[in-house]
Amino acid sequence: MQEVVPIPTTHGTPQYTRMADALGAKDSSVRLQAALAVGSNPDPGFLETLVERCAVEPDFFVRDMLSWALTRLSPEITLPRVRRELDSERAQARSQALHTLSKIGDPSAWAWITRDMLRDADDEVARTAWRVAVLLVPEGERKDLADELLLQLGRGDRSVQLSLSRALVDLGDAAGPALENAVAHPSPEVAAHARATLLLRQNPEAGFDAAVDEARRVVNLGPERAAAAAAQAEKPAATAEPAGAGELAEATVTAHAAKAAQAGETIEPAGATAATVTAHAAKAEEIAKAAQAEETAGC
Repeated sequence: MQEVVPIPTTHGTPQYTRMADALGAKDSSVRLQAALAVGSNPDPGFLETLVERCAVEPDFFVRDMLSWALTRLSPEITLPRVRRELDSERAQARSQALHTLSKIGDPSAWAWITRDMLRDADDEVARTAWRVAVLLVPEGERKDLADELLLQLGRGDRSVQLSLSRALVDLGDAAGPALENAVAHPSPEVAAHARATLLLRQNPEAGFDAAVDEARRVVNLGPERAAAAAAQAEKPAATAEPAGAGELAEATVTAHAAKAAQAGETIEPAGATAATVTAHAAKAEEIAKAAQAEETAGC
Protein backbone atom coordinates (compact mmCIF):
# COMPACT_ATOMS: atom_id res chain seq x y z
CA MET A 1 0.00 0.00 0.00
CA GLN A 2 1.33 3.41 -1.02
CA GLU A 3 2.23 5.70 1.81
CA VAL A 4 0.20 8.90 2.02
CA VAL A 5 2.52 11.88 2.37
CA PRO A 6 0.91 14.82 4.16
CA ILE A 7 0.95 18.10 2.23
CA PRO A 8 2.77 20.83 4.12
CA THR A 9 0.73 23.98 4.61
CA THR A 10 1.19 27.44 5.98
CA HIS A 11 -2.49 27.61 6.92
CA GLY A 12 -2.89 29.31 10.30
CA THR A 13 0.64 30.72 10.42
CA PRO A 14 1.36 34.46 10.65
CA GLN A 15 2.79 34.33 7.12
CA TYR A 16 -0.45 32.84 5.76
CA THR A 17 -2.54 35.43 7.56
CA ARG A 18 -0.46 38.30 6.17
CA MET A 19 -0.69 36.96 2.62
CA ALA A 20 -4.41 36.25 2.88
CA ASP A 21 -4.99 39.77 4.13
CA ALA A 22 -2.86 41.19 1.30
CA LEU A 23 -4.83 39.23 -1.32
CA GLY A 24 -7.96 40.98 -0.05
CA ALA A 25 -6.42 44.42 0.42
CA LYS A 26 -8.24 47.54 -0.78
CA ASP A 27 -5.35 48.59 -3.05
CA SER A 28 -5.25 46.52 -6.26
CA SER A 29 -1.47 46.93 -6.54
CA VAL A 30 -1.08 45.30 -3.12
CA ARG A 31 -3.32 42.41 -4.20
CA LEU A 32 -1.32 42.03 -7.39
CA GLN A 33 1.97 41.87 -5.50
CA ALA A 34 0.51 39.36 -3.06
CA ALA A 35 -0.68 37.07 -5.87
CA LEU A 36 2.74 37.32 -7.49
CA ALA A 37 4.43 36.43 -4.20
CA VAL A 38 2.17 33.42 -3.64
CA GLY A 39 2.79 32.17 -7.18
CA SER A 40 6.54 32.69 -6.87
CA ASN A 41 6.59 30.50 -3.77
CA PRO A 42 3.85 27.93 -4.48
CA ASP A 43 2.28 26.52 -1.35
CA PRO A 44 -0.78 24.19 -1.38
CA GLY A 45 -1.97 25.95 1.73
CA PHE A 46 -3.03 28.89 -0.44
CA LEU A 47 -5.14 26.82 -2.85
CA GLU A 48 -8.49 27.60 -1.26
CA THR A 49 -7.72 31.29 -0.80
CA LEU A 50 -6.59 31.68 -4.40
CA VAL A 51 -9.72 30.00 -5.76
CA GLU A 52 -11.99 32.06 -3.53
CA ARG A 53 -10.29 35.30 -4.55
CA CYS A 54 -10.72 34.42 -8.25
CA ALA A 55 -14.48 34.44 -7.75
CA VAL A 56 -14.61 37.97 -6.31
CA GLU A 57 -11.49 39.82 -7.51
CA PRO A 58 -12.62 42.93 -9.46
CA ASP A 59 -9.33 43.74 -11.20
CA PHE A 60 -8.55 41.87 -14.44
CA PHE A 61 -4.77 41.87 -13.96
CA VAL A 62 -5.03 40.60 -10.40
CA ARG A 63 -7.39 37.82 -11.51
CA ASP A 64 -4.93 36.79 -14.18
CA MET A 65 -2.14 36.70 -11.58
CA LEU A 66 -4.32 34.59 -9.28
CA SER A 67 -4.84 32.08 -12.09
CA TRP A 68 -1.13 32.05 -12.75
CA ALA A 69 -0.47 31.35 -9.06
CA LEU A 70 -2.89 28.40 -9.27
CA THR A 71 -0.99 26.98 -12.25
CA ARG A 72 2.12 26.92 -10.09
CA LEU A 73 0.53 24.36 -7.80
CA SER A 74 0.34 20.66 -8.60
CA PRO A 75 -2.48 19.88 -11.09
CA GLU A 76 -3.41 16.88 -8.93
CA ILE A 77 -4.71 19.18 -6.22
CA THR A 78 -5.62 22.22 -8.34
CA LEU A 79 -7.81 20.64 -11.02
CA PRO A 80 -10.39 19.01 -8.71
CA ARG A 81 -10.82 22.25 -6.76
CA VAL A 82 -11.10 24.39 -9.89
CA ARG A 83 -13.61 21.96 -11.38
CA ARG A 84 -16.00 22.61 -8.49
CA GLU A 85 -16.08 26.28 -9.48
CA LEU A 86 -17.54 25.40 -12.89
CA ASP A 87 -20.88 24.82 -11.17
CA SER A 88 -20.77 28.03 -9.14
CA GLU A 89 -23.73 30.41 -9.17
CA ARG A 90 -21.26 33.27 -9.61
CA ALA A 91 -20.54 33.97 -13.27
CA GLN A 92 -17.07 35.29 -12.45
CA ALA A 93 -16.21 32.11 -10.56
CA ARG A 94 -17.19 30.01 -13.59
CA SER A 95 -15.37 32.27 -16.02
CA GLN A 96 -12.15 32.41 -14.01
CA ALA A 97 -12.21 28.66 -13.40
CA LEU A 98 -12.40 28.13 -17.17
CA HIS A 99 -9.59 30.63 -17.66
CA THR A 100 -7.44 28.76 -15.16
CA LEU A 101 -8.14 25.49 -16.98
CA SER A 102 -6.95 27.08 -20.20
CA LYS A 103 -3.73 28.10 -18.46
CA ILE A 104 -3.17 24.62 -17.03
CA GLY A 105 -3.98 23.00 -20.38
CA ASP A 106 -4.65 19.51 -19.04
CA PRO A 107 -6.46 17.47 -21.76
CA SER A 108 -8.53 15.65 -19.13
CA ALA A 109 -10.44 18.88 -18.48
CA TRP A 110 -12.08 18.64 -21.92
CA ALA A 111 -14.70 16.30 -20.45
CA TRP A 112 -15.81 19.10 -18.09
CA ILE A 113 -16.68 21.55 -20.87
CA THR A 114 -20.42 21.13 -21.34
CA ARG A 115 -22.82 22.58 -23.91
CA ASP A 116 -24.39 24.61 -21.14
CA MET A 117 -21.04 26.35 -20.63
CA LEU A 118 -20.67 27.02 -24.36
CA ARG A 119 -24.17 28.54 -24.31
CA ASP A 120 -23.87 30.27 -20.94
CA ALA A 121 -26.11 33.34 -20.70
CA ASP A 122 -23.18 35.34 -19.34
CA ASP A 123 -21.06 36.51 -22.28
CA GLU A 124 -17.78 36.40 -20.39
CA VAL A 125 -18.36 32.81 -19.28
CA ALA A 126 -19.31 31.75 -22.81
CA ARG A 127 -16.31 33.51 -24.37
CA THR A 128 -13.92 31.81 -21.97
CA ALA A 129 -15.61 28.45 -22.54
CA TRP A 130 -15.17 28.81 -26.30
CA ARG A 131 -11.48 29.54 -25.88
CA VAL A 132 -10.73 26.66 -23.53
CA ALA A 133 -12.87 24.25 -25.60
CA VAL A 134 -10.89 24.99 -28.76
CA LEU A 135 -7.68 24.54 -26.80
CA LEU A 136 -8.62 21.16 -25.29
CA VAL A 137 -10.90 19.54 -27.90
CA PRO A 138 -9.67 16.16 -29.20
CA GLU A 139 -9.12 15.93 -32.95
CA GLY A 140 -12.11 13.64 -33.49
CA GLU A 141 -14.54 16.08 -31.86
CA ARG A 142 -13.51 19.30 -33.57
CA LYS A 143 -16.37 19.25 -36.09
CA ASP A 144 -18.98 18.68 -33.38
CA LEU A 145 -17.53 21.59 -31.43
CA ALA A 146 -17.59 23.78 -34.55
CA ASP A 147 -21.25 22.94 -35.15
CA GLU A 148 -22.04 23.87 -31.56
CA LEU A 149 -20.18 27.18 -31.73
CA LEU A 150 -21.88 28.10 -35.00
CA LEU A 151 -25.15 28.27 -33.08
CA GLN A 152 -23.77 31.37 -31.36
CA LEU A 153 -23.17 33.37 -34.56
CA GLY A 154 -24.57 36.88 -34.31
CA ARG A 155 -24.50 36.87 -30.52
CA GLY A 156 -23.44 39.84 -28.43
CA ASP A 157 -21.34 42.91 -29.10
CA ARG A 158 -18.09 43.29 -31.03
CA SER A 159 -15.90 41.68 -28.37
CA VAL A 160 -18.17 38.64 -28.08
CA GLN A 161 -18.37 38.18 -31.83
CA LEU A 162 -14.61 38.59 -32.16
CA SER A 163 -14.05 35.86 -29.55
CA LEU A 164 -16.37 33.49 -31.39
CA SER A 165 -14.76 34.25 -34.76
CA ARG A 166 -11.30 33.56 -33.34
CA ALA A 167 -12.50 30.26 -31.90
CA LEU A 168 -14.00 29.21 -35.24
CA VAL A 169 -10.88 30.29 -37.14
CA ASP A 170 -8.73 28.25 -34.74
CA LEU A 171 -10.86 25.19 -35.50
CA GLY A 172 -9.68 25.40 -39.10
CA ASP A 173 -11.28 23.14 -41.69
CA ALA A 174 -13.65 21.67 -39.10
CA ALA A 175 -15.66 24.90 -39.23
CA GLY A 176 -15.21 25.82 -42.90
CA PRO A 177 -18.15 24.12 -44.71
CA ALA A 178 -20.69 25.04 -42.04
CA LEU A 179 -19.50 28.67 -42.06
CA GLU A 180 -19.94 28.83 -45.83
CA ASN A 181 -23.51 27.62 -45.42
CA ALA A 182 -24.16 30.14 -42.66
CA VAL A 183 -23.57 33.12 -44.97
CA ALA A 184 -27.02 32.37 -46.44
CA HIS A 185 -28.71 32.48 -43.03
CA PRO A 186 -31.97 34.49 -43.03
CA SER A 187 -30.74 36.62 -40.12
CA PRO A 188 -28.57 39.49 -41.49
CA GLU A 189 -26.58 39.58 -38.25
CA VAL A 190 -25.79 35.85 -38.39
CA ALA A 191 -24.98 35.99 -42.11
CA ALA A 192 -22.66 38.99 -41.65
CA HIS A 193 -20.88 37.37 -38.69
CA ALA A 194 -20.37 34.16 -40.67
CA ARG A 195 -19.02 36.06 -43.67
CA ALA A 196 -16.70 38.15 -41.48
CA THR A 197 -15.33 34.96 -39.93
CA LEU A 198 -14.67 33.50 -43.38
CA LEU A 199 -12.86 36.68 -44.38
CA LEU A 200 -10.71 36.38 -41.26
CA ARG A 201 -9.90 32.77 -42.18
CA GLN A 202 -8.74 33.91 -45.61
CA ASN A 203 -6.81 36.92 -44.36
CA PRO A 204 -6.11 36.94 -40.60
CA GLU A 205 -4.17 40.20 -40.99
CA ALA A 206 -7.21 42.08 -42.32
CA GLY A 207 -8.59 42.88 -38.87
CA PHE A 208 -11.99 42.01 -37.46
CA ASP A 209 -13.58 45.45 -37.85
CA ALA A 210 -12.68 45.59 -41.54
CA ALA A 211 -14.00 42.06 -42.03
CA VAL A 212 -17.29 42.90 -40.32
CA ASP A 213 -17.73 46.11 -42.36
CA GLU A 214 -17.11 44.23 -45.60
CA ALA A 215 -19.41 41.37 -44.58
CA ARG A 216 -22.26 43.73 -43.69
CA ARG A 217 -21.82 45.60 -46.97
CA VAL A 218 -22.15 42.34 -48.92
CA VAL A 219 -25.16 41.25 -46.88
CA ASN A 220 -26.89 44.62 -47.35
CA LEU A 221 -26.18 44.97 -51.08
CA GLY A 222 -26.31 41.31 -51.99
CA PRO A 223 -23.31 39.41 -53.41
CA GLU A 224 -23.94 40.43 -57.06
CA ARG A 225 -24.37 44.15 -56.43
CA ALA A 226 -21.43 44.18 -54.01
CA ALA A 227 -19.23 42.47 -56.61
CA ALA A 228 -20.36 44.91 -59.32
CA ALA A 229 -19.65 47.90 -57.10
CA ALA A 230 -16.23 46.52 -56.18
CA ALA A 231 -15.39 45.89 -59.84
CA GLN A 232 -16.45 49.41 -60.78
CA ALA A 233 -14.34 50.89 -57.99
CA GLU A 234 -11.29 49.06 -59.34
CA LYS A 235 -11.71 50.39 -62.90
CA PRO A 236 -9.28 53.19 -63.90
CA ALA A 237 -10.92 56.60 -63.82
CA ALA A 238 -9.92 57.29 -67.46
CA THR A 239 -11.63 54.16 -68.83
CA ALA A 240 -14.17 55.22 -71.43
CA GLU A 241 -17.63 53.74 -71.65
CA PRO A 242 -17.94 51.64 -74.84
CA ALA A 243 -20.23 52.99 -77.58
CA GLY A 244 -23.05 50.77 -78.71
CA ALA A 245 -26.73 50.04 -78.60
CA GLY A 246 -26.94 50.97 -74.96
CA GLU A 247 -25.62 54.49 -75.54
CA LEU A 248 -29.03 56.15 -75.60
CA ALA A 249 -30.14 54.48 -72.38
CA GLU A 250 -26.90 55.44 -70.68
CA ALA A 251 -27.22 59.02 -71.87
CA THR A 252 -30.73 59.11 -70.42
CA VAL A 253 -29.46 57.91 -67.06
CA THR A 254 -26.69 60.51 -67.18
CA ALA A 255 -29.14 63.30 -68.01
CA HIS A 256 -31.45 62.35 -65.18
CA ALA A 257 -28.49 62.12 -62.79
CA ALA A 258 -27.31 65.56 -63.93
CA LYS A 259 -30.67 67.12 -63.19
CA ALA A 260 -30.74 65.38 -59.82
CA ALA A 261 -27.25 66.64 -59.05
CA GLN A 262 -28.31 70.21 -59.81
CA ALA A 263 -31.28 69.79 -57.48
CA GLY A 264 -29.05 68.31 -54.78
CA GLU A 265 -30.76 64.91 -54.98
CA THR A 266 -29.74 61.35 -55.76
CA ILE A 267 -31.74 58.88 -57.84
CA GLU A 268 -31.53 55.28 -58.89
CA PRO A 269 -33.27 54.79 -62.27
CA ALA A 270 -35.23 51.58 -62.75
CA GLY A 271 -33.09 48.83 -64.21
CA ALA A 272 -29.79 50.59 -63.49
CA THR A 273 -27.23 48.71 -61.45
CA ALA A 274 -25.41 50.28 -58.52
CA ALA A 275 -22.23 50.30 -60.61
CA THR A 276 -23.97 52.13 -63.50
CA VAL A 277 -25.44 54.79 -61.24
CA THR A 278 -22.08 55.27 -59.55
CA ALA A 279 -20.33 55.73 -62.92
CA HIS A 280 -22.90 58.18 -64.25
CA ALA A 281 -23.02 60.16 -61.04
CA ALA A 282 -19.50 61.38 -61.84
CA LYS A 283 -20.60 62.34 -65.35
CA ALA A 284 -23.64 64.05 -63.90
CA GLU A 285 -21.47 66.23 -61.74
CA GLU A 286 -19.43 67.34 -64.77
CA ILE A 287 -22.59 68.11 -66.77
CA ALA A 288 -24.08 70.04 -63.87
CA LYS A 289 -20.94 72.16 -63.54
CA ALA A 290 -20.90 72.84 -67.30
CA ALA A 291 -24.58 73.81 -67.30
CA GLN A 292 -24.00 76.16 -64.38
CA ALA A 293 -21.06 77.78 -66.22
CA GLU A 294 -23.17 78.32 -69.30
CA GLU A 295 -25.95 79.91 -67.27
CA THR A 296 -23.45 82.26 -65.63
CA ALA A 297 -21.95 83.26 -68.98
CA GLY A 298 -25.38 84.05 -70.40
CA CYS A 299 -26.31 86.39 -67.56
